[in-house]
Amino acid sequence: MQKPDKIYMENCNLLHALSLTQVETGTERETFFVNQLAYHHQIEYAKQGDFMIDRTFTIEVGGQSKDGKQIADIPNAYIAADGIEYALGNKIPLWLFGFLY
Repeated sequence: MQKPDKIYMENCNLLHALSLTQVETGTERETFFVNQLAYHHQIEYAKQGDFMIDRTFTIEVGGQSKDGKQIADIPNAYIAADGIEYALGNKIPLWLFGFLY
């Protein structure tokens, strides 16, 4: 057995209920993303980017200023960005993933 890379709560509400301090925005974004996709998709931790979905898509989760440097040379790579209203290029609004549940 070894220490896992990351552990995610089942949903964002649990983060706020159990945290003794302010919840980190990045952790909340990633928890929301995993929660919405885990029901119908296989999610793995990726070497580049944050997640590999169904062994096909690489996803980097971040805010509206997140650029694509970390996933620039990866095919089928996208940014799930918080704080934007519509998709542009390979940047998809994080809230849209809520419709996948």
